[in-house]
Amino acid sequence: MVIRQEKPADRESIRTVHEAAFDTLAEARLVEQLRGSGATIISLVAVQGGAIAGHILFSPISFSDCPDAKMMSLAPMAVLPAFQGFGVGSALVRAGLQACREQGVGAVVVLGHPEYYPRFGFMPAMDFGIDSGYDVPPEAFMAIELEPGYLQEVAGTAQYHRAFADL
Repeated sequence: MVIRQEKPADRESIRTVHEAAFDTLAEARLVEQLRGSGATIISLVAVQGGAIAGHILFSPISFSDCPDAKMMSLAPMAVLPAFQGFGVGSALVRAGLQACREQGVGAVVVLGHPEYYPRFGFMPAMDFGIDSGYDVPPEAFMAIELEPGYLQEVAGTAQYHRAFADL
């Protein structure tokens, strides 16, 4: 399996991955909106046997009380059902977090399965004083510091890109 940056030719395959992995088209539309927004994103694909088996996207978030914080949100991530359970998602998360580090991102948040993301070092964001702004169980909104101590000065509600409002 190869993890690499998204290319323009991958767009239809990425849409197919999200459509197959989720019950609605919301995540596929979110990827397209974030891609077209001009926001600085990290968009990676997992290629297995010459085909795209998975996709992960990171986009910037902000905090009104901490305008200089350089943070990203991991969302969405999808793996074709036939490739789920074989480490594709884990490889995407690890590669995505490394790409964030390389771009100087201090921390990443995710709204996801509390049984899955802690294996990568994510912890409940409420432990850092960060709220998602969504009506979700607190254990489902998590954060990871890519730079130790980065979240000591960050608190409040994460402000996602406006494309998330359509979810």
